[in-house]
Amino acid sequence: MLPVMRLGFGEILIILVVVLLIFGANKIPQLGDALGKGIRNFRKASREDDAIDVTPERAEPDRLDASQRPSGVQAPSPSESKKA
Repeated sequence: MLPVMRLGFGEILIILVVVLLIFGANKIPQLGDALGKGIRNFRKASREDDAIDVTPERAEPDRLDASQRPSGVQAPSPSESKKA
């Protein structure tokens, strides 16, 4: 059986000093913020239902609304579309 590994005050202090030397004092708040946001997003995603709908939408370019058409372009009338 493996012995239980416990960190004392000295070990934690050494780890913090090494982290400070590697990343610098200016980068540590940014790292903490990014880590907090990542944990928050993970918890939120694990609590929510899978609400992502992956079914593709059927787009019919001949039947676009007037608000979706570029300005100055009109839809062909049914009689014009039969001639073409």
